Amino acid sequence: MSKRLRSSEVCADCSGPDPSWASVNRGTFICDECCSVHRSLGRHISQVRHLKHTPWPPTLLQMVETLYNNGANSIWEHSLLDPASILSGRRKANPQDKVHPNKAEFIRAKYQMLAFVHRLPCRDDDSVTTKDLSKQLHSSVRTGNLETCLRLLSLGAQANFFHPEKGNTPLHVASKAGQILQAELLAVYGADPGTQDSNGKTPVDYARQGGHHELADRLVEIQYELTDRLAFYLCGRKPDHKNGQHFIIPQMADSSLDLSELAKAAKKKLQSLSNHLFEELAMDVYDEVDRRETDAVWLATQNHSTLVTETTVVPFLPVNPEYSSTRNQGRQKLARFNAHEFATLVIDILSDAKRRQQGSPLSSAKDNVELILKTISNQHSTESQDNDQPDYDSVASDEDTDVDTAASRANRQKSLDSDLSDGPVTVQEFMEVKNALVASEAKIQQLMKASRLEKQNSTPESDYDNTPNDMEPDDLGSGRKGRQRSMVWPGDSSVADTAEPHAAPSPSLPSTEDVIRKTEQITKNIQELLRAAQENKHDSYVPCSERIHVAVTEMAALFPKKPRSDTVKTSLRLLTSSAYRLQSECKKALPGDSGSPTDVQQVTQQVIQCAYDIAKAAKQLVTLTTKENNN
Repeated sequence: MSKRLRSSEVCADCSGPDPSWASVNRGTFICDECCSVHRSLGRHISQVRHLKHTPWPPTLLQMVETLYNNGANSIWEHSLLDPASILSGRRKANPQDKVHPNKAEFIRAKYQMLAFVHRLPCRDDDSVTTKDLSKQLHSSVRTGNLETCLRLLSLGAQANFFHPEKGNTPLHVASKAGQILQAELLAVYGADPGTQDSNGKTPVDYARQGGHHELADRLVEIQYELTDRLAFYLCGRKPDHKNGQHFIIPQMADSSLDLSELAKAAKKKLQSLSNHLFEELAMDVYDEVDRRETDAVWLATQNHSTLVTETTVVPFLPVNPEYSSTRNQGRQKLARFNAHEFATLVIDILSDAKRRQQGSPLSSAKDNVELILKTISNQHSTESQDNDQPDYDSVASDEDTDVDTAASRANRQKSLDSDLSDGPVTVQEFMEVKNALVASEAKIQQLMKASRLEKQNSTPESDYDNTPNDMEPDDLGSGRKGRQRSMVWPGDSSVADTAEPHAAPSPSLPSTEDVIRKTEQITKNIQELLRAAQENKHDSYVPCSERIHVAVTEMAALFPKKPRSDTVKTSLRLLTSSAYRLQSECKKALPGDSGSPTDVQQVTQQVIQCAYDIAKAAKQLVTLTTKENNN
């Protein structure tokens, strides 16, 4: 990309001159110093590209420029535009601020906590739901108003939403209307070009049917973005999709080394992964490729005499709170692969992706995640002992299940025995609640192991260590954070994760794995809320509570509307009612007409209590589902 920015453009985060990086999913241009913070957040928060030294698909760059020029930054800084925010001491960073802590704290609040995003007004009895926002997005993408769609996405609209009345997704609508920049934005937020509408047509079909050939070709590229990026990383070229070439499988110069028994065993175990787990593994490798390439560009473009050394290095993939502790550990270990080891893994993934898409016979497709991770952890144990620095952030382990002491259990016994516990939780109990959540997450991991024990006993171990075990499914083709999508491979009969939102509920309980996934998401969101409480960030309560409410709603939707079990009914009632109470309590932390909130300490007590009740109910549902499915 040779285009140069106009001299009038400034960094979206600190207003510094001549920004040289872009945050693709935020639609902003940022300076070197601010970019160093963005890179430490992870791609799930900010996807950064250098404006001149990174190859850009032309329409993707045009999309980001359009957003920037039309005020996309005001979406992320909405409340800071209010003069009252200046009086309260809230301000954005400036070029003279230090990277740490000033710029870093502001950027984290802006993009990670979404502390300044405008929240739509809603009544307690008729809140604006994710479905409402998604329907608005569905209607808006037929126009060229990108910033409106970005605003809806920032509030929680789903890019892959399947409209129950229209029978299609927003990407179908944008493709039919020839809106290529809208298609780029939707794809960045997880829209799947391969999704079929109620007539069996994909967005690519509608683009070609409407004569939008550039859009159709770009959608095909997006569909294969993951494997294209991996191939380009190794050999510097991409497949010719227009002529039907969709894969390039590079060869190692010393390919004879790959014929070892260890390499053969590793490939066989990779092939034994289910399609769902293989997609997750491929996504993690994609993210590691992006980290390595971005680091190379970063180091090549920085003035090392003026930038602080620690801001130039992102040593491994940052933690993604939506993923399990086990998966985050595995992702971070990818950074320890040397060039030859990593290239071998990339080639194996490309080869197996081609085989799976062409419908070649699969080896045993059983989920052997825990054994895979255990094997690789053992392989790296010696290397780990020689390293004084930790390889990844500390996470909950199975041994943490006993962290809840007898004293803390006694203090909360009344709450645990009640159906709806409205009694206050003291601020002194805050850390006990937080520890209970850590223990709950560890218990979830233990239940996941138990539910898969029979499968694991009949499945061989694997030499790949970064295989995840419980994220939301992602499309292998696009290499993006897909929120509701999963590729159905040829011959794959497992379509549970691709059910549309309007599908009729099953009369039986959902699978243990599905409940565990949603419970982990709830737990992660609660931990984020408790961190905000601990740091007295009261303006973060509402956005945190809304994310918890969305996760609770998605979990409750897994269950039948009228469960046969009274115990399940009680737990679901506690789960959903506590989520509504939490939203109500968090709103009390906002300044009222007098300019100050109600008693903050009392509000915080109620917020913690509601969070604890939600975690308790979710844990109960995991236990009940596991028990029911094992009978």
